[in-house]
Amino acid sequence: MTEIIKAERLSKNFSKVQAVADLYLNIRKGEIYGFLGLNGAGKTTTIRMLLGLIQPTSGASYIYGKQIRPGKTDIWKNIGYLVEIPYSYPDLTVRDNLEIIRRMRFISDRKAVDRIIDKLQLGQYADRKVRNLSHGNFQRLGLAKALIHNPEILILDEPTNGLDPAGIVEIRELLKDLSLNRGVTIFISSHILGEISKLATRTGIIHEGHLMHEISTEQLNQLRQKRLLLDALDRSALSSILSHNGYSPYLNENGKTELMEEKALDHPENIVKFLVDAGIQLTLISVVEEDLESYFLRTIGMKGGVI
Repeated sequence: MTEIIKAERLSKNFSKVQAVADLYLNIRKGEIYGFLGLNGAGKTTTIRMLLGLIQPTSGASYIYGKQIRPGKTDIWKNIGYLVEIPYSYPDLTVRDNLEIIRRMRFISDRKAVDRIIDKLQLGQYADRKVRNLSHGNFQRLGLAKALIHNPEILILDEPTNGLDPAGIVEIRELLKDLSLNRGVTIFISSHILGEISKLATRTGIIHEGHLMHEISTEQLNQLRQKRLLLDALDRSALSSILSHNGYSPYLNENGKTELMEEKALDHPENIVKFLVDAGIQLTLISVVEEDLESYFLRTIGMKGGVI
């Protein structure tokens, strides 16, 4: 696959604070790359360097093989971007703001504004002044500006901030469609870890300015811890019968029984059968997979995890 976005030893210091340190990135055409980190981890600083909005202290970033430098804006014609709070003219309407962007982008098709309004479901707010928008719709406007010129690359900083659950799903499906059906390369930062796990094809975890880990969705699913969660009216009998049948039950902090053996995870129906045959009245049986947040916390060494 063709390499579209690249960073080599990208670093940024603010006075004595190192916001980003020796960052390497290689993002391929049509990929959705999730850039995960806690607030202050260095996500936005990285994005601003990738866009040439700030000068790196050292290292370099490239788009289509061309080095990005502040003031070098010719590459932006193929990029849609959303960084922090999207800029707008608050006393103009949504439609007027998008019309300005259409002209700035030299888009000759006057219907481009109507199309992007429909795509981002901003129709009922099209003639409302931007200063009167909710935070979620203000974010939609920012995404509309990023998408109006049908870019080949999207660089998005926390794009689902302020959106309700339905809005998050809509944006997720829109980005998936752009990647899958139009080959758009998407670099998306977020601290909403569960959402990135549903969207990204590959994920990078940044912590205190360092890229600590990169992993594909397939690898992540393999590495996420799984457990079979059980509960019963007679918890003592439940544990005893499980042990008698060759399992290693563990009582968690909520008093429920957990099994992590592969045979339990692969065939929970076998466990149900011998427990029911033994007269155990089950109140809970569920296979629980570690979410991305838990995996992230383990990875960066928090809560007793190991880096």
